[in-house]
Amino acid sequence: MPRNFIFDMTGQLKKVSGLFRRSTRYQYAQAIVEGPQALRELLQFWPNTIRDVYVTEGALAVHPDVDDLLKSRDPYTHILPEDLLLRLSRDAQGMLAVINVPDEENLDDVFAQSKLMVMAVSGADPGNVGTIIRSADAAGADGVILGSGSVDAFNPKVIRSSVGSVFHLPIFEDEGIEEVVERAHRNDFVVLLADGGGDFNLNDLTERVFRAKITGSDVESLDLRSKTLWLVGNEAHGFTAEQRALADCVVSIPMWGNTESLNVAMATTLCLYASAQAQACS
Repeated sequence: MPRNFIFDMTGQLKKVSGLFRRSTRYQYAQAIVEGPQALRELLQFWPNTIRDVYVTEGALAVHPDVDDLLKSRDPYTHILPEDLLLRLSRDAQGMLAVINVPDEENLDDVFAQSKLMVMAVSGADPGNVGTIIRSADAAGADGVILGSGSVDAFNPKVIRSSVGSVFHLPIFEDEGIEEVVERAHRNDFVVLLADGGGDFNLNDLTERVFRAKITGSDVESLDLRSKTLWLVGNEAHGFTAEQRALADCVVSIPMWGNTESLNVAMATTLCLYASAQAQACS
């Protein structure tokens, strides 16, 4: 497919710039993917969703592997001068794509085949949500659920912060916590809520599993090797009493320094890795 050169802000590019607004993304079921790393993952994992790619000649020279992927996948590719691409995005590093957002998978089907899931009950910050998706991917989790009122998964900053992990695992949007917990329980998941003042300490739970592995004994009470849904909250507001009551257990993360709390994305990472390590001992 030939590469097209664009030298001014055509109507096509004005539509692209509109995709930075959530309402436009939902109207067209399209999204923007910015940066060479995210584009690299997109080309490898979701190539059939790509509508158009916009790049500069300089970026192609710096990232020849992405250029090779573009040639092999052969999407519509438009070469823009650097100043014009900068008008579209100052975060794209010379590479930007427009994709069709695919339909979500069936949440019940994913639960039925999964061992580890995480729900950001009210993920308002796109940087944190993207990092949670990236951590879930790294820990081998089977899906990420975003609660009602959360930022959308295809917010450009979420995609950038996930470094392409949005293309690696199922993500579900605008889900109610009660319905998600009900689905989890129906599929024999333990529902753990990460918050201060918990019934259990994450470090103690992890030690229990490894002690049982060494001695061959059973783990008493809560076992991190179980199929698990983690509920994580909003840094500013935390959880309501009603939300805490939905969980089987509230788990706190021990802190030995003087900080009051952890960033929600960092706390989520610790919880997911604790579960992933425990499940690896099964």
